[in-house]
Amino acid sequence: MKKVTLNNGVEIPWIGLGVFRMEDNDNTVQAIETALKTGYRHIDTAAYYFNEEAVARAIQRSGIPRNEIFITTKLWNDDQRSGKVMEAFEESLRKLNTDYVDLYLIHWPVADRFVHSWQVLETIYKSGRARAIGVSNFKIHHLETLKKSTEIIPAVNQIELHPYLSQQEEVDYCLKNGIRPESWSPFTAGKTALLQESSLQELAAQHGKTPAQIILRWDYQRGIVTIPKSSNPKRLAENIDIFDFELTAAEIDQINALNQNKRVGSDPDHFTF
Repeated sequence: MKKVTLNNGVEIPWIGLGVFRMEDNDNTVQAIETALKTGYRHIDTAAYYFNEEAVARAIQRSGIPRNEIFITTKLWNDDQRSGKVMEAFEESLRKLNTDYVDLYLIHWPVADRFVHSWQVLETIYKSGRARAIGVSNFKIHHLETLKKSTEIIPAVNQIELHPYLSQQEEVDYCLKNGIRPESWSPFTAGKTALLQESSLQELAAQHGKTPAQIILRWDYQRGIVTIPKSSNPKRLAENIDIFDFELTAAEIDQINALNQNKRVGSDPDHFTF
């Protein structure tokens, strides 16, 4: 698995396994174990997913040393609002059965709370219990607010990003400021007919790949870490098999042309949870 170096020197695998909407049960444990056997070394969970304990069980059962697996988890909104940021982090460590995480993210920019939450994350980072800290679903203005009030630049900004929502301005801002952009819902979570787009189908046929692999390669060549979700062994294998071909600049432009600024998730300026 290829890796990219974050702004503090920590390496993160380009492709990870997202486990959103995977329950805390043996099916999830088995899916994660399969991913790890397939070659994944990056698991992305969150307190809100209620499956951190399944992640822990899968890692333990895999027999792979903890220091070879990159674990991301996230601070939920209610814990920001209640001011229980440190307590939430420690609960995630307990559920993950680890004494550190590789990346800890603020899940959403809760108004009037995310700056204080970030300051607590800075304390966590300085303690060594998070190898890197970052944010999720932050727009440029949220990042600018952080910059004015805090010491540490986020290592990652994990955002909804797919060909219908290419987020080029956000990606450019992040890369210019040393923040690694990361894509969630790269295939729109099955909520659209994205994978049936004729241009993606044609590119897939030309390269001997699937439309999903074309999208993941498009992310990779734009400098974007990606966390596709799957429990299907065949798709798990396909999703990390993207490093043996290259899209041309014209082909990347062809995918960029699919952009509609269309979200399948919530707008970070207007969420109600």
